[in-house]
Amino acid sequence: MVHVSFYHLLIYTAITVVLIGVLLLAAWWLGARRTSPAKQMPYESGVAPSGSARLAWPVPFYLVAIFFIVFDVETAFIFTWAIGWDALGLAGLIQITVFITILFAGLVWLWLKGGLDWGPSREP
Repeated sequence: MVHVSFYHLLIYTAITVVLIGVLLLAAWWLGARRTSPAKQMPYESGVAPSGSARLAWPVPFYLVAIFFIVFDVETAFIFTWAIGWDALGLAGLIQITVFITILFAGLVWLWLKGGLDWGPSREP
């Protein structure tokens, strides 16, 4: 026999799907049906665009963003572990140690491969 909680999940899913369908239908029905060159033009805070929006961002910008995401997720896991460390016991301590060791090994590997050398090189 199916547990009662499953029915609650099924009802929640059905309501969510119907709501998304209604919102998509309303957006299609209420949306603009005609286009013009003025409507297709980009709008930036009331300022007419000048030049291309395609800027060449340097690679270190993306590396910093990726490192931030990786270490932000790592921090979320470590804080979650820290909240329940007394309930996790020795097994939890071993698991978080392995987790941090793997991340540290990845950081060392990236450093040895030159992934952290963002500045200009010293070689001529």
